[in-house]
Amino acid sequence: MSGTVNLQQRLQQLKRVQADLETVLYQAQKQATKKAVQAAADATPPKKGTGRGPYIGTNTMTGELKAHWDSDSRTEPEIHGQQFVTVLANDKEYASYVNDGHRMKRHFVPGLYINPESGLLEYDPSAKVGIVVGTKTRYVKGEFMVDKAKKAYQEALLDELDKEIQRRLK
Repeated sequence: MSGTVNLQQRLQQLKRVQADLETVLYQAQKQATKKAVQAAADATPPKKGTGRGPYIGTNTMTGELKAHWDSDSRTEPEIHGQQFVTVLANDKEYASYVNDGHRMKRHFVPGLYINPESGLLEYDPSAKVGIVVGTKTRYVKGEFMVDKAKKAYQEALLDELDKEIQRRLK
């Protein structure tokens, strides 16, 4: 009988959990949002161990889009009435195109050129050159970073809540 809990003891444990419920929810959401931000960053090019892959342009190698998940998201929950609110965000103007994918229409881009020294695609609006793009690739597939982040958030939130409840029921 040493490993069992009687009904009265269980009731007391549940009352303790209920008293700490706001703290438990706050901490669980904060941790889950941090994991979502990390999952979004991990799914954002340039990805670890992939080299450049199909990403050839200078801007795809800087990691600027990846870095903005951390700087633009709000992982500290804000309390609005009965809700805890956190935000997963990336304010880079092209983030939605990388996330969702986009069509490539054949068109001329003035100032776009291949740097002869580095072999990379670069853009200089003052350059007297340009390239026709969209000739080989008609559609660029999305990376679906937000979907991966949502999944990570949901899994992490359930894990965090389970851990906290189990810890407090002991």
